[in-house]
Amino acid sequence: MGVGGLTVRRHIVVEGRVQGVGYRASCARRAEALGVSGFVRNTADGSVEAAFEGEEGAVAAMIDWCRKGPAWAAVRHVEVADEQPQGARGFVVS
Repeated sequence: MGVGGLTVRRHIVVEGRVQGVGYRASCARRAEALGVSGFVRNTADGSVEAAFEGEEGAVAAMIDWCRKGPAWAAVRHVEVADEQPQGARGFVVS
């Protein structure tokens, strides 16, 4: 990370039909393909929460992907907030 671009971290909350549709697993595959670190998890209110850390363009591509999600998802809203990079390595699904 950091080579070829600024390292950034974004925290997101995805609302809609995003649980039980393969959202987290698809998100993790996409993040790993883009070289983005962080996490994705379901929340008690039915949304999905994630943090993406990596090269600015790759993180932006992840956020764009999250606005649509996998085929069975129906994303209604994506909230994005900037965070300080934490030196995250790897991607965790919980």
